[in-house]
Amino acid sequence: MKTDDVQLKQAYDFCQKLAKSHYENFPVASILLPKRLRLPISVIYAFARTADDFADEGDASAETRLHQLDYYSEALLAISEQCYQGNDPIFIALADVIHSHDLPIHLFDDLLSAFKQDVVKSRYANFDEVLDYCTRSANPVGRLLLHLISNPTQQQLEQSDAVCTALQLINFYQDIVQDYNEQDRIYIPQDELTDAGIAEKDLVAPDSQKIAPLIRSLYQRTSKIMTGGHLLGSTLSGRLGWEIRAMTLGGITTLNLLIAQSNQELLNRPRLTKLNKLKILLASGFKQYYKNTAESLLNSN
Repeated sequence: MKTDDVQLKQAYDFCQKLAKSHYENFPVASILLPKRLRLPISVIYAFARTADDFADEGDASAETRLHQLDYYSEALLAISEQCYQGNDPIFIALADVIHSHDLPIHLFDDLLSAFKQDVVKSRYANFDEVLDYCTRSANPVGRLLLHLISNPTQQQLEQSDAVCTALQLINFYQDIVQDYNEQDRIYIPQDELTDAGIAEKDLVAPDSQKIAPLIRSLYQRTSKIMTGGHLLGSTLSGRLGWEIRAMTLGGITTLNLLIAQSNQELLNRPRLTKLNKLKILLASGFKQYYKNTAESLLNSN
C-alpha cells in the first residue's frame, strides 16, 4: 500500500472513530445504513461535529472560534481547487469524499456559515430569520445524503429541505430551556414574543401556560413544513430510504409528543420509548405503511 493510501485510510479511520464516539441525531451508526455509505457519512459528520464544537463548546473567545471556523473555510477552498496539502485527517478524508462522490462543496460552506452565525447571533428577529438559519444549519445535511446515493430531482431536494428544516425546528422546541440556560440562545422569533407580551424569562418559567399559544402556533407551522417533505422517503429505495423514512417518522412522532403535552408542561423534553422506536422502525420498513402512518400523525395535529 502506497504512503498516500495509508494516510487516506488513517484519515477515514479517524473520522469513523470520531463519529462513533459522538453521534447524536446524525445516522452515522445506524444499522440501516448501506455499508458503502458509512465511511463517507462518517467523514461528513466529523466535519460538521468538529465545526459545531468550535461554535459551541469550551470557553474560547468569539474571535478564536471564528478563527477556527475560518481555517475550515480555507481548507474547503483548497479542496475545491484540488490543492489541499494539509495533514488534518478530516480534510484528507473529506477531499476524497467530495471528489469521489462529486458533492457540491457549497453545502459544506453553508454549514460553516451557520456555525459562524452561532458564534455571533443568539436572537432571531422573526420566523424568516429562523428559517434562513435552518436553510444553512440543517438542509445541507439532507442534500448531501441525497447526493451520496443518486442524482436527486429538484422535488426530492425540496422535500429534503422541508424535512430537515422541520427536524431542526423540532429540536429547537425540545431544547428551549437548554439553549437559553447553556448557550443564551433563543430561536423563538423576537417579534412574536413582543406581540404576545412574553418576556425572555417566561420561556424558562416552570409553568409554560403563558407561552403556550405562541409555542403551539410554532408547532403547527412546523407540522405544515414537515407535510411538504414527508413523502421523500417513499421515493427512495434501499436501506438509506428506510433510514430517511425512520428519521422523518421519528421527528413527526416527537412533534406529536410535544403537541400532546399540557400547556403547563410544554417545556418538558419528550423521550421516545423503546416501543416508540420499534414502531417507527417497523413502519418505516414498508413504504405504504410508512406513508399511512406519517400522514395519520400529521393529520392529527
